[in-house]
Formats: sequence, structure tokens, C-alpha cells
Amino acid sequence: MSQESLEIQTVVIGAGVVGLAVARSLALAGHEVLVLEAGDRFGGGISSRNSEVIHAGIYYPEGSLKARLCVEGRQQLYRYCEEHKIGYRKCGKWIVATSDRQAESLDLIRHRASLNGVALNLVSGAALVRKLPDLTASAGLWSPETGIVDSHALMLSLLGAFEDAGGRLVLRAPVTAVETSGPRHRLRIGGDLPLVLEARNVVNAAGLGAADLARAWLGLPASQKPRQWLARGVYFSYSGRHPFDNLIYPVPEPGGLGVHLTLDLAGQARFGPDVEWIENEDYSVDPARARHFISSIRSWWPGLDESRLQPAYAGIRPKLAGPDGGVCDFRIEGPEDHGIDGVVNLFGIESPGLTSCLAIADRVKAKLV
Repeated sequence: MSQESLEIQTVVIGAGVVGLAVARSLALAGHEVLVLEAGDRFGGGISSRNSEVIHAGIYYPEGSLKARLCVEGRQQLYRYCEEHKIGYRKCGKWIVATSDRQAESLDLIRHRASLNGVALNLVSGAALVRKLPDLTASAGLWSPETGIVDSHALMLSLLGAFEDAGGRLVLRAPVTAVETSGPRHRLRIGGDLPLVLEARNVVNAAGLGAADLARAWLGLPASQKPRQWLARGVYFSYSGRHPFDNLIYPVPEPGGLGVHLTLDLAGQARFGPDVEWIENEDYSVDPARARHFISSIRSWWPGLDESRLQPAYAGIRPKLAGPDGGVCDFRIEGPEDHGIDGVVNLFGIESPGLTSCLAIADRVKAKLV
């Protein structure tokens, strides 16, 4: 089959929450923008498989992109939700310690948060019992800036604003390869109607597929083609009533923030995610993992009724380091990093990617406008 060739000013690859935020920002700045999404709907990947938490910016190293963009993005996101009538609630969260060793960790968490401009309140003893009478905890940190958001409504709003600004979303359009030659970038598109696009600007916001796409990019330096690991986290829902109005997090564990309790906007509770390193993209949920959940949750909530815990869904974190590799930052790499005009690659956009989406979009726009 012969392939049609088209030209476009700016292509954003990936219609998750970050891709849509970037596309909206560029379209509002006057770009002619086309979003290419491999799936059959927007936001169908990892953007729809998370806790829907608006993070305060607590855990990330001082000066890191995760720290700066989370704090900036959180402030922007609350304003955006208010202005565009997106469902959200600034419900706050508790980080709780169940032992003296964990209590010592709270001081480190509080200090790191303060370096990021995030104030946490330390509560212990009788005061904590009054606040959280159902928990077994020796101390807790209160984060008043943490919240929850309707992520689908947010993505729908971003898409609507993007399309109102003249942008276009194309579904079932996987980008299989990119070749950079001079000022133009040739994108090979698979799917129902294979074609080749030529673009002046390309933003790789492909989520789990971003690293694979970089490896298939002719003209991109090898140093800009990172290895990626996949960390699956499963969630279990909790039916019926529970005593919580705030999010409850244990002290963080390697690879994630521990099995925590989050709420949706209707007040329904869910637990997760855990951490499981996997080789291939797989969103299955093994009901047997409930045993680990039950043990972990009961360490801080002994009143858990395990019969009400049901498998819900799984998400996958795109990690730039494996189980023993430590903490990695977002990688938002533009022409100053790889020497190619008009290209921005987004790697390792895991949590707090949802919270940071509008701030990430500003960062990308600054590299292209």
C-alpha cells in the first residue's frame, strides 16, 4: 500500500493527561497541533490507572523536577479545576508511623517537604488518637494541600480546550518510528491508515511507550534513549462504609509510597498501589495479592474487614531505574539536551505526573515557542 505524506507544524504523541495538557498549551500559544494516540480513546493508558491524587510535593529531592513541577502543578491544577468546574476535593492526607523506627522517618519526610516549600504538621500521642481514633499509629504527618481529582473529567476538559483552540486528536494512530533529518521530523504512523507525517516540532509524551519510541528514532543521540523498567501496582476497592475522610499513607517503601488508602469523590475507599516489577505491560490483578494488602493495611488499621476488599485495577509506573537503582527524576529533554531543534522527549513521567501536568506543559512549551 502506498503511503500518503502530510505536513503539520507540531505533533504530540500520546493523549494521556500530560500529552493533552501539552497539546492544549501549544495550541493556545498558536501552534497547529495534531495529537496522535495509539489507543482507541484518549487517556486509556496509565493516565486512567492511578490514585487520582493531587500530591503536595512531599517526597521528592530538593530542586528536582518532580519537586518543582509537583508544587507548581498542584497550585495550577487546583486553580484549573476551580475555573473549569472539574470535580476535586482538597481532603488532605495523613502519613502515619506504626513504630518508633517509622516515627524517626517522619522527621526526614517533614524536613524534605519543607525544602520543597511544603509545610506538614507533626501530630502524636493523644492528639493523634483524637484525630484518627481507628488507627494504630504512634505519630503522623498532616498534609493539608493533598487532594483528589476526577482525572477523566480533567482530561476531557483539556481535550475540549485543545480542540477549541484548533487542535485535532487522531486515535488508533501508533507512531512506529521517527527519523530526524535537518529541520523536519518524519513520523511513520501505523494503524488503520498507514501514512508518513512531516513535522517541525514533535513532543514524545507516549507514557510507557516513550522510551521504546526513542529507541526507534533515527537521528536521536544514543544518550537520549534511556532504558525503562516497569513497576506494576494493583488496587483493591473497599465496599461499604469506612471511618475515613482523609487519605491515609504509611511511611514510604522502596519503589512507591506503600499500600495507602485513597478516596474517590463519592467517598468510596480503595487501597494501593503495591509494587511489583514486571517485564511486559500487563494490567492483570492477581486476587491472591490481597493477602499482602490485608497484612499491610492491618498494621495501621486493625478494623479492616477483609471480606469487603475486592480486586479493582492495576497501573504501571514507567521507571528510569530498576529495583536497586534508587530515585530518578522526570526527564524533559529538549534541543539544549540532544541538539535537535523542535523535539521534546518526556521520559519517566510517573507520579506526580498527573499533579504536574500543567506545569510540565509549561516546561515543554518554553522549549518550543
